[in-house]
Amino acid sequence: MTTPSAATSPERILVVSPYPPVRDGIGSYTVQQVRALRRQGHHVEVCSPVPSAAHHHLALQGPKGAKALRKLMAGFDRVIVHFHPDIFYAVPSTPTSRISTGTALAAAFKSGPKVEIRLHEVDGRWASAREQVEVSSRSGIVATQVFEAAARATRSVFKAADEITVHVPEHQRMMVEKFGVPADRVRLIDHGEDFTARVAADQAAARHSLGLPADGHVFVCIGFIQPHKGFDRAAAAFRGLADQGASLHIVGSVRVDDPSAVDHQRELEALEAQVPGVHLHLGFVSDDAFDRWIVAADTVVLPYRHIWSSGVAERARLYGRPVIATRVGGLADQLADVPGTVLVDDNASLAVAMATAAGAPRTAAAAASTWEFDGPVDRQTVMAEIHRRAAAQRGIKVKTATGPAASGVVPDHVATPLRRLRAVPPPPATSARPGVSTVKRLIRRVIAWEVDPLREQLIDLQKASVQAAETTDARLEDISDELTD
Repeated sequence: MTTPSAATSPERILVVSPYPPVRDGIGSYTVQQVRALRRQGHHVEVCSPVPSAAHHHLALQGPKGAKALRKLMAGFDRVIVHFHPDIFYAVPSTPTSRISTGTALAAAFKSGPKVEIRLHEVDGRWASAREQVEVSSRSGIVATQVFEAAARATRSVFKAADEITVHVPEHQRMMVEKFGVPADRVRLIDHGEDFTARVAADQAAARHSLGLPADGHVFVCIGFIQPHKGFDRAAAAFRGLADQGASLHIVGSVRVDDPSAVDHQRELEALEAQVPGVHLHLGFVSDDAFDRWIVAADTVVLPYRHIWSSGVAERARLYGRPVIATRVGGLADQLADVPGTVLVDDNASLAVAMATAAGAPRTAAAAASTWEFDGPVDRQTVMAEIHRRAAAQRGIKVKTATGPAASGVVPDHVATPLRRLRAVPPPPATSARPGVSTVKRLIRRVIAWEVDPLREQLIDLQKASVQAAETTDARLEDISDELTD
C-alpha cells in the first residue's frame, strides 16, 4: 500500500461492515482493510449493524435501514460496503421485503458519493426468480411475477454501485452474467492485499508460547467452530498419524447463539476423545494468537464443506505455510500460487494428503486408486474387500473365513442406518400469497414452545445414538482384531 500523492488525495471513507468485538469473519477482514486505508492517509470511519467498536451503529435491515445509511453516506467522499444479505435484508426474507429493501438500497447507493460493494461470497439465487422458493400451481403466475420483481430489485442494488470488488474469478463472472453488472465495473482483487504480519515468523517461539512440543508435524485447523468448516473431517482423517509423532490442533470459538455450532462442538469433543493426537482448543482467539497458531503449524488444513474464499488461507500464505484444502468455492483460485498447496476432493484424499505431509508410510491399500475383482462385483464383495484392506493396513493377518462369512458377506456397521437419518428443519414460514407469511409466522410463534423442545430432543437423541453406535463399532473392530491376532 502506498501513501496518497497529489493524484490520490486523502479521502473521507465510510466502511459499512460488522466490526469487532463482534466475532465475525467479515469484521476481521474489515479491520485489516481499515488499517491499510489509514496508512495511506485517508480518514476512515466504520458503520456497523450492531453496537461495536465502530464509529456509527445503524439498524441497516429493511427500507428504514437503507434510508438511514443514505443519510450517513452524505458526509463522505467514498463508501465501501461489505455486502451480506443478512446485514440488509429481513431474516427470513420474503419476495415483498426483498423488493422494498432492494429498491431502497439501490436508491441509497445512487444518491451521493462513490460506492464500492465488496463481496466475500455470492449466491446466484439472489438474482434469479427461478432458483428461489417453489410455489403452488394455484398461484404460480402471480408468484412468478413477484419473485421476478424481487430478483430485479436485488440486481438493481449491485448495478447501482460504482464498483463491485470480488475475490475469485467465478464471482466476477456471476456478477456480469447473472446480475447484469457491466464488466468494466467488476474488479478482481487479492483477498489478502491488505493483510500484514502481526507476529515474527519464528516457529519454535510460536510453539513454545502455545505450549506445543518442539518436534513432530503440527496440523492446524483454525477459525469459528461451524459445521461447514469441516474440522471433523480433518479429525477423522488424522486417525493413526499420532503414531508418527504428528498432532492436529483445532482452534477457535463457538457462536453460542447458533445451535448447530454448539452441536458441532460436541461432535469435535467426541472425536478428540476417540482419536489420539487430536486436540481441541476452544475459546476466543486474539489476532496475535491466531497468527501464532499459523506460524506454529507445519501444515494448515482447510477441510471446508463449502466456502468461497478464506482469510485463514491468506494468513497461511502471508507466513509461507503449506495448506491442505478441499476443492470448494474459490479456494483453488485463491491458493493457486501458494507453495505446498494440496487440493483434495473427498475424505479419502484428505487422509492421504495428511498422511503424506506427516511422512507416514503409505501402504499399497491406501495408495491403490482402483480395485480389481475376478468375479462378479456386488455389495457384499466390495464390503468384504474394504474390511480385508483395512485389516491389512493395520497389519492384521486375515484368517480364511468358513461358513457364511466365506461368501464375503460382511454385516453393516451398527451406526450405518442411524447415519442415514437426517434432521428435518421446520418448513419456511413464507408464502407468495399476501398475508399468509405473517399468519404462518404467528402460528409458529404460538406453537414453538411446545414443538421446538421436542424437535431438539429428537435431534439430540439421534446424534447420541449415532455416537453410541460408532463407539460400539469401534469396540467390535477391536474385538475382531484381538480374535484375529
